[in-house]
Amino acid sequence: MHGELFPRERTEIAPGAVHVPDWLGPDRQRELLADCREWARPPAGLRTVHTPGGGTMTARQVCLGLHWYPYGYARTAVDGDGAPVKPMPARLAALGRAAVAAAYGEADPLGHGDGEQPAGRCGPYPSYGWQGDEVYDIALINFYDGDSRMGMHRDAEERSGAPVVSLSLGDSCLFRFGNTASRGRPYRDVELRSGDLFVFGGPSRLAHHGVPKVLPGTGPQDLGLSGRLNITLRVGGLDP
Repeated sequence: MHGELFPRERTEIAPGAVHVPDWLGPDRQRELLADCREWARPPAGLRTVHTPGGGTMTARQVCLGLHWYPYGYARTAVDGDGAPVKPMPARLAALGRAAVAAAYGEADPLGHGDGEQPAGRCGPYPSYGWQGDEVYDIALINFYDGDSRMGMHRDAEERSGAPVVSLSLGDSCLFRFGNTASRGRPYRDVELRSGDLFVFGGPSRLAHHGVPKVLPGTGPQDLGLSGRLNITLRVGGLDP
C-alpha cells in the first residue's frame, strides 16, 4: 500500500505509450516470480551483459525465445554459456497480447489483468496499428538490485513494429521515457511499481527509455523478492 487518496489511473505518457498501474494482482505476480526463478537457472540462465565498448550492464538478464546480445539476436546464449535459449512459453506470449489490449483500451479476452478491464474498445486510446494477431516470441527478463541502472536506449533490433510490453515485479523504479530522436530531453519520468504494465508502440515504438533509479525496499513484502524484475515482451519478426 502506498497511501494514495485516489487510485492511480491508466495514463498515456506519449502517443502509443501507456502506463497501466496495478495490472497484475498479487497471485499473478507470485506466479510470474516463480517462473522467472526457473527461467534464470542454467543452462542459458541469468547472466551479466557486456557491451562492445567494454562496459558492463548492472542489470543481469535472461532471455526466452531468442537470446538478445548487444546488438542482435541469436538462438544460443552467445555471450553466456553458449547453450540453446529456453523457448518462449505460450502463456507468456498470450500475456503480451492481453497486455496490449488492456493498454490500448480493448477488452482483455484472456482475463490476464487483475484490475477492472474496459468492455470493448474505448477512448481515448487508439490502436496505433495494433491488429492483435502478432505473436510475442521474445522475452527479456532483467533483474535489478538496489544499485542497478539502465541507460537510455532504444529497442531497435526487432523487425516487427508491434508494441513492446513491460511488466514490473518487486521494487519500484524510476522509468524514464524519452523521444525517438535522441537520448536527451524531452523525456518523462514515471514511477513503475510491482504489478504495473507499460506498453509502447506506434509513434513511440522506437523511443529512448531507461531506468535511472531503483527504489530499494519498496516492493510488496509478501512477494518475497529483494530487487526488481522487469519482463519485457517483444515480437521479433525475424527469420526462423
